Amino acid sequence: MREIHTRFGRDNVGYIWIILEPIILALAVTLLRAGSFHHSDYGMDAVPFCITGYSSFIMFRSVVLRGEGALDSNRSLLYHRVVTIADMLIARALLEGVVTMFVFFLLLGGASLLDLGTLPQRPLLFFEGVALLLWFSFAISLLVCAGCEVSSTVSRLIHPAVYILMPLSGAFYLLSWVPEPYRTWMTWVPIVHMFELIREGQFQCYDSPYIDVRYAVGWCMALTLIGFSFLTAIRRRLHME
Repeated sequence: MREIHTRFGRDNVGYIWIILEPIILALAVTLLRAGSFHHSDYGMDAVPFCITGYSSFIMFRSVVLRGEGALDSNRSLLYHRVVTIADMLIARALLEGVVTMFVFFLLLGGASLLDLGTLPQRPLLFFEGVALLLWFSFAISLLVCAGCEVSSTVSRLIHPAVYILMPLSGAFYLLSWVPEPYRTWMTWVPIVHMFELIREGQFQCYDSPYIDVRYAVGWCMALTLIGFSFLTAIRRRLHME
């Protein structure tokens, strides 16, 4: 609740903006992309394909970029020893995850009412993919938070890096559409496996032979451990100052 109040306050639309912002972004991209969608022969409707892709990428982008200013906006909380830097980042990640899922089901529910799509047809697979993506995003946010505290160069690089990753992430394509040898190269990108899993959960007709959950979990675990070790070092440095 403190994070919501800090970011949106009570002025103008206040807390409502936390919902309106991703809705506007997701709708705009869906309208632009749906018109150029030519894969209906796969049994996938354009609107839910675009909504699942961009809404999920909004969550990834938001969680990662929120790691940049986590310390600056909450540094005073570190006066309380029970509060850790990880607590700040966990709060931000959970907030973005809950909001993104609310927006996703709101948009997809509207699409279902308009007969433009359906809700996830295999919800367990869908939520597994979303959970992995949220974990991956959180792990990177740990590194971003620590890196931004050490060097301002990280702050300048993280924004373009996230947007460069967008066309590589799998948010707007399936691996089965990518020709070899590029498909094999793309399987080395861990976030692609998460988007493939989300698409499997959304569409009953799609079963991806390229998903490696253990590979994705391995990346998440490794990045999380490295991130926590960096935050521990940063916390000691803050105490010394």
